[in-house]
Amino acid sequence: MTGGEVAGILVAVFWAILVSFLAVVLVRLAQTLKATTKLVADVTEQAVPLLADASATVRTAQTQLERVDSIASDVQEVTSNASALSSTVASTFGGPLVKVAAFGYGVRQAMSRRGAAPEPEPERRRVLVGRTVPAARRRKKRKG
Repeated sequence: MTGGEVAGILVAVFWAILVSFLAVVLVRLAQTLKATTKLVADVTEQAVPLLADASATVRTAQTQLERVDSIASDVQEVTSNASALSSTVASTFGGPLVKVAAFGYGVRQAMSRRGAAPEPEPERRRVLVGRTVPAARRRKKRKG
């Protein structure tokens, strides 16, 4: 055998090993692609119903929000009606009731003071920028 034939055999063996290695790699790649295809198909099967459920949930939420909006507008209308009624009642009955209450208070005070001795006047104080100064004390005349 010559050197060229040995080199040819080595090249042939090298190519056989390389082709075998590439064949193994291609088989593994094919298996990986099959598994990936199956995984994508499974995800698609599960995602479609989930998206349908999510869409139905969003529609239900929109319906509920519309109901809450109508309830809120009704509550606002009731609140404004109650405010108007309150101000009407206050303006209609408020003034006369205050007058009757003041009259009753005056009558009670008059009745309670009728038999009692007059109360001495409370001491008057003057306020000067930030402090209180007692009024000048009145000298009482001594009986004697």
